[in-house]
Amino acid sequence: MKFGIDRLISDATLRAPLAGKRVALLAHPASVTADLTHSLDALAACGDMRISAAFGPQHGMRGDKQDNMIESADYTDPAHGIPVFSLYGESRRPTGQALSTFDVVLIDLQDLGCRIYTFITTLLYMLEAAAREGKQVWVLDRPNPAGRPIEGLTLRPGWESFVGAGPMPMRHGLTLGELGQWFVRHFKLDVDYRVIAMEGYAPDAAPGFGWPLGERAWVNPSPNAPNLWMARAYAGTVMLEGATLSEGRGTTRPLEVFGAPDIDAAKVIVEMRALAPRWLQGCRLRECWFEPTFHKHAKQLCNGVQIHVEDPSYDHLAFKPWRLQALAFKAIRRLYPDYQLWRDFPYEYELGKLAIDVINGSPLLREWVDDPAAIPGDLDALALPDEAAWDRERRAHLLY
Repeated sequence: MKFGIDRLISDATLRAPLAGKRVALLAHPASVTADLTHSLDALAACGDMRISAAFGPQHGMRGDKQDNMIESADYTDPAHGIPVFSLYGESRRPTGQALSTFDVVLIDLQDLGCRIYTFITTLLYMLEAAAREGKQVWVLDRPNPAGRPIEGLTLRPGWESFVGAGPMPMRHGLTLGELGQWFVRHFKLDVDYRVIAMEGYAPDAAPGFGWPLGERAWVNPSPNAPNLWMARAYAGTVMLEGATLSEGRGTTRPLEVFGAPDIDAAKVIVEMRALAPRWLQGCRLRECWFEPTFHKHAKQLCNGVQIHVEDPSYDHLAFKPWRLQALAFKAIRRLYPDYQLWRDFPYEYELGKLAIDVINGSPLLREWVDDPAAIPGDLDALALPDEAAWDRERRAHLLY
């Protein structure tokens, strides 16, 4: 498999349209070539283009911020002497000053295939700014490690946020380049947009289902995205950011586990299996204990569950991470009716809304969890039409 950045670096004809233009790069720590050279360094070494600026999304271009809502500042790159503008600082949209530094922006971001991941919102904001200012946008495409499956509720009108760029389900099943095409069409953007596509991308092929296992190193696109297994579970476990349960931040397996000091994880698993065993297919659940070094329940022993998707029991099409995590919430609510499950804080700068609702793009999932009479079939009745509609809508934008 050959990623977009590697095709651009190796093929001078692909770079030819950039001659004489000021070129910016939007990148992060996982923006590396096959030999693990950072994309900024690799592009600067080409010698036939002028790199005039760079942009860093949440967590920084080189990777400097551990948690959410920790902003990065602008700075000058010490190796290349160019300005690096933060898109997660005083503003999350490119400013007029930043836009004046380039003619074409190359976007080389490793996504996780989940609506909540802020890099796709940053892509949209850059596309909108480029449309206004007459700039070109090129996406250097990379795999979606979560693959093609679709899952979750579509974001409802009025729930747009930095973790909800548009009306798509939680697990969108597109690459960043494909998603950019959908943004251009859905938001009717008049922008010069192109994708440097991958070669050899096979999102339906085992065992990686789009991620080139054994061929390509995994580099964390954000500090708590340490491996492919986390990426597979993330469309469900990200909801833990809106819950009082730990998602494993402060451990070596963040967003693959969930737990708290005051739950009985074994009972939670039993309750999940009794409620909706079909939602637990494709993976294995294991009771575990962990003690976060920071973040929620820091330095407290938590009883929890680890979601295993790394062994031969993994079934890519059967695995439903969003439903699995919803079921875990439901099981805890049934076992502990008065449990303070939902965190109340300004998640990603959204005031006056519960974080779990911002994450899901509506209150529907929380209301299902909290309704004692609601059953798994009721959540399916909400989600299945959304998933089917998105499957139809996205077909026009599939490049692979």
